Amino acid sequence: MGSHGKVYTLAEVSTHNTHKDCWLVINGKVYDVTKFLEDHPGGDDVLLSSTGKDATDDFEDIGHSNTARAMMDEYFIGKIDAATIPQKVKYTPPKQPHYNQDKTSEFIVRLLQFLVPVAILGSAVAVRIYTKAA
Repeated sequence: MGSHGKVYTLAEVSTHNTHKDCWLVINGKVYDVTKFLEDHPGGDDVLLSSTGKDATDDFEDIGHSNTARAMMDEYFIGKIDAATIPQKVKYTPPKQPHYNQDKTSEFIVRLLQFLVPVAILGSAVAVRIYTKAA
């Protein structure tokens, strides 16, 4: 297909995302895995779902054997232009507002958390005493 010295952009690699033409980017290298789709132990859908992006994490997370890694040389067609791969954005959760900064309302809430169960318990005891007397 291509020369081993060829450098591809992610946009170029992304166009090869079908059963008849499937390329992957793994560890900065581009692989044409079209012929391997039917033989892949995890199925062809696994490979197809990794097209159009840097599939290094997907590949490494599986824990491929040394034999599988050696097979990759057969499918190597070039390198990826790293500048065309979007940088991973680290997720930063939104800042949470401070809850109930007013100390007076905090006191009332805590007092109610204590008094409501005591009132329910007192009512239950009163009903019990009243029904025994009757």
